[in-house]
Amino acid sequence: MSETIQLMKKHTSVRRFKEQEIPQADLNEILTAAQMASSWKNFQSYSVIVVRSEQKKAALFNLVPQEAIRQSAVFLLFVGDLNRAEKGVHLHTEIFQPQGVEGLLITSVDAALAGQNTLLAAESLGYGGVIIGLVRYKSEEVADLFNLPDYTYPVFGIALGVPEQQPDVKPRLPFEQVIFEEEYQEQLVGIIEAYDQVQTKYAGVRATTTWSQRLAEQFGQDEPSSTRRNLEQKKLL
Repeated sequence: MSETIQLMKKHTSVRRFKEQEIPQADLNEILTAAQMASSWKNFQSYSVIVVRSEQKKAALFNLVPQEAIRQSAVFLLFVGDLNRAEKGVHLHTEIFQPQGVEGLLITSVDAALAGQNTLLAAESLGYGGVIIGLVRYKSEEVADLFNLPDYTYPVFGIALGVPEQQPDVKPRLPFEQVIFEEEYQEQLVGIIEAYDQVQTKYAGVRATTTWSQRLAEQFGQDEPSSTRRNLEQKKLL
């Protein structure tokens, strides 16, 4: 097994960090690696805002109360970005139509691929981090805090730092329940129930809900209204 695969298989979400900075040279290497991620037509439809100041992290924490934000050496906000695209399009035509599902998929997938590269690069240098998608639940406020212009929106953030903890690797769904040959294989509810037990055993005394209960909390109610309002305000819906 290659060192790269070993690193990928050891990934955990780190939420507690030491009071230790990430040297600028290391951060530059991490973010340069992020830029090398695959991108739809090489449009690179994302941007990254680097947040180091305690004041800005505290302001974000007040919106999204995740302790990893305050403890991080650096917080990276990944932004879906068609603002550059608008300027490029207008070199050739007055028509610019970024609204709709396809534009959101292009920008969010580009950002996600860059984000995964970021974590892998950081972990390869001995750092740890966690992706924080809850920034979308305060999309309007986060957009204001970071002065996001039209055609941009927050997708997720990554808190990075020197790990203060080393969590166990979370068990994933069984291989054969995710990887299918030739065509999709729809599965029975018993598979979900069995995985609930696996996740509950992993969490131990920390378990307050099952995996499927968390699915119900996420997908059993209306989407967060702030996300849609912000996308409409930024002319993406």
